[in-house]
Amino acid sequence: MKKICLYILLFAVNMLNAQPLSQRLDALVGSETLKTSEIGVTVFDLTEGRSLYDYQSEKLYRPASIEKIITSVTTLARLGENYTFDTQLRYTGTIRQDTLFGNLYVIGGFDPLFGDEDLGHLADAIRGVGIRYIADTLAADVSMMDSLYWGPGWSWDDTPSSFQPYLSPLMLNQGCVDITVTPQEKGTAAIVECSPRSDYYQVDNQAVSLDPSAGKLKITRNWLSNGNQITITGNVPRVSKSTINVVSSQDFFMRTLVNRLEERGIGVANSDYGECPVSTDSIPVTPIIRLSRPLREVLKEALKESNNLCAEAMFYHIAKGQFSKKRIGSADGTDAINSFMNGAIDMNPDHFNIVDGSGVSLYNYVSPKLMLEYLKYAYYHRPVFLPLYESLPIAGVDGTLRNRMKGTAAANNVHAKTGSVKGVSSLAGYVKARNGHELAFVIINQNIMQLSKARDMQDKICVELAK
Repeated sequence: MKKICLYILLFAVNMLNAQPLSQRLDALVGSETLKTSEIGVTVFDLTEGRSLYDYQSEKLYRPASIEKIITSVTTLARLGENYTFDTQLRYTGTIRQDTLFGNLYVIGGFDPLFGDEDLGHLADAIRGVGIRYIADTLAADVSMMDSLYWGPGWSWDDTPSSFQPYLSPLMLNQGCVDITVTPQEKGTAAIVECSPRSDYYQVDNQAVSLDPSAGKLKITRNWLSNGNQITITGNVPRVSKSTINVVSSQDFFMRTLVNRLEERGIGVANSDYGECPVSTDSIPVTPIIRLSRPLREVLKEALKESNNLCAEAMFYHIAKGQFSKKRIGSADGTDAINSFMNGAIDMNPDHFNIVDGSGVSLYNYVSPKLMLEYLKYAYYHRPVFLPLYESLPIAGVDGTLRNRMKGTAAANNVHAKTGSVKGVSSLAGYVKARNGHELAFVIINQNIMQLSKARDMQDKICVELAK
């Protein structure tokens, strides 16, 4: 009897698998989840060059973070994988004995991964050329970008969350402070450690160790008044970590640099903003150091970990590479994206709306079909595809897909970008089918309040594609 039941079960499974792919996907797309939400799905066989499935793929949706695919493909095509994000030190005037009589310029190149160790390299380089005192000005050159620190359609009340830092050509620790709170004896004050160390922000530690009556642990800052006082309150039952942004990333960068210089015995008479002049015979400009961040590092962080700052940095650098102008703004990034879309992708940008590089904005609208065209472009252009593919999260392995599709045919197979904002869940990327064909797919679910249900459907679709 058990053998008969097993045969019946295997027969049923085989019959289900024998159904055409379109029928199996229709069954998923028509599920209970879609009674209160919208979905667009498109699947393309890259090996044969033909469409396999299409459902509402020309409708417009908010993409969330799968928009980073558009940014990444455009960056790789326009700038190339060997592109770098540079931070430079240059000075005017002369060094006499141990004093710089002139200005020292820190030239920001919007390196989104610039950290405290890099800041130390700058300070060491200044000391290395013999400077112990800057008699004139330590100047922040942030002329690469305009003064708008958030993209159009970004939600003001998402601050002080770390995923929405204040944008600047000079970013330190992604414009954020990392906070670790450690409990001590019950009822005593917890220990608070902040990184990077800086006198730019202040810490008000009211946290209590192992005392539930103190309430839930809360870590924030006085963001409504644009202040940088970090306040920690409530009970600390265990080691807790949090990251929050600070107001004015370039000021945070420069003030902390001054701190590092002081630690090395280097004094600064004045710190301000200033644009580094072009070197001439009458006013020579002397370089000290250039720190370069490879595009591959930025790309990997943008895609695998869905890092918004890295995507925005690429967005602005696309514009910088295309337009010979200073003070690039988000509108220039949009123009650069639209130019590539209209030319290389052969899609009309008037039919869509892209205003940032990360997908954070409420104003972004794309279609699954548009996203598919970017995936197709990348696949058929190997210098774009190879770095893109290796930077995408892998199902069940790493990035934002590390905990999804484990134990299925999609695990260690699907390379795709996730997207999640309130009401939107999306997934777009590549999967290899059982017959060896490479497939590209896009799934966007909008007006969905339970993102877990949308992700479950996406995973099931990917498993079917892997079959």
